[in-house]
Amino acid sequence: MTTLVHGSDTLTRDALTVLQPGFVGTTAPDWLLRRIGEGLSSVGLFGRNIVTPEQLTALTAQLRAERDDVLVAIDEEGGDVTRLEVKQGSSFPGNYALGSVDDVELTRAVARELGRRLAQCGVDLNWAPSADVNSNAENPVIGVRSFGPDPDLVARHTVAYVDGLQGVGVAACTKHFPGHGDTNVDSHDALPRIDVDLATLHARELVPFRAAVAAGTKAVMSAHILLSALDPHRPATLSPQILTGLLRQELGFEGLIVTDGMEMQAVSATYGIERGSVLAIAAGADAICVGGGLCDEDTVLRLRDALVNAVRTGELPEERLADAAARVRALAAWTQAHRARGAGSVPGAAVQEGTAPGADIGLVAARRALRVTRGERPYTPVTGTPYVASFTPVANFAVGDETPWGIAAELERLLPGTETGSYDESSADSALADAGERRVVAVVRDLHRHPWMIRALDALLAARPDTVVVEMGLNEAEPRGALHIATHGAARVCGRAAAEAVVGTGA
Repeated sequence: MTTLVHGSDTLTRDALTVLQPGFVGTTAPDWLLRRIGEGLSSVGLFGRNIVTPEQLTALTAQLRAERDDVLVAIDEEGGDVTRLEVKQGSSFPGNYALGSVDDVELTRAVARELGRRLAQCGVDLNWAPSADVNSNAENPVIGVRSFGPDPDLVARHTVAYVDGLQGVGVAACTKHFPGHGDTNVDSHDALPRIDVDLATLHARELVPFRAAVAAGTKAVMSAHILLSALDPHRPATLSPQILTGLLRQELGFEGLIVTDGMEMQAVSATYGIERGSVLAIAAGADAICVGGGLCDEDTVLRLRDALVNAVRTGELPEERLADAAARVRALAAWTQAHRARGAGSVPGAAVQEGTAPGADIGLVAARRALRVTRGERPYTPVTGTPYVASFTPVANFAVGDETPWGIAAELERLLPGTETGSYDESSADSALADAGERRVVAVVRDLHRHPWMIRALDALLAARPDTVVVEMGLNEAEPRGALHIATHGAARVCGRAAAEAVVGTGA
């Protein structure tokens, strides 16, 4: 392609500085290292970049060999959204589980241990926590990623999470401002809108963000959502009224404003990633997140050149780009100072369960988050080899479909010989046939959102009343089954806690 600029002049460096791109591979490609040398200040990591803690540590060291203050960011919420353990499932329950326990010290401890593991591997910016108030139970993208539907509960746990991460030198990025909870559309697919009045927004959506700003969150991530009461024309990521007027001026936030993924359809389908990025920086954003889908050098060059050209044509004030770049560098300096003081433990150490005091805090939290409801008949724990029937909805983009979920693996550990099958919109007949005479454990996720799942489960229960039901999503449907276990999330440790309850060791 033909680029607009060459060399390492200030404008070009500032344009590179505000980008947070991704890449493919478990080592840094040459093009990425070259751009870091030219001014790129941040890199975003995804599940495709991570195999083991040792490999991740080597990767971040490779990046910092080019530039010791480079920000290494990750989308590691714990729970259903994990990149550190994308192939195994998370060692930490997610926000919904923590909110259901409602112990802020537990939330702080979980976030601190998660942050410690990130810091050990050289990651210093976490695109978490989600501070969305999940007021809409039909929300297809937030759900268990939220601490819950109550603004004050979400606020106090958001603060605890921010404290836990930043206490070990990992910058928190509170998201998705000004609140993605009251939507029934996934912004990965289209533009959601929230049509409530300002009073409702201030009393609900904004409460956790005010608390996070007051607690000193180092970064805030914008949402690609339209809030008609604040800006009827542009999504929050592109809105000066929301990013500058509300977040900067009214809430007093002075840290880094990061966009949600710029290739998401809520922005890219209407504006394109180049114009969307220019509008976002002009509106008050400081860093452009891109790389969940578009993760090559051409994307970086396109965005760099779009920003440079926008300054040269007068569409984007040069001082606004310079200010954005300065905020990126300020956060990089903060994280670099923490690394220099040795925050987060020894680089390169293994980060598996049991490596440090409190390392099992995720399992402790998952056990505390269980809600077990017994049926009318006395419950007999499963002791034979059960059959696990998992009724599987389509995963949203943020969660992805490569991270395992359920309880079959954990039941197999406790009851060798356990078998499992996955079912979608088919009837319960297949599950019954596959189970044979074995005791059935039915695993569901957001049962209330899927009529086909309700029909299948009810048919299964009618035929086999001794079935155990494990709900691993939002616990909105009425408990059913001989034993109903709500895990409040689908992390690996949630599955382990549920399996213990099924066999009678944890209930």
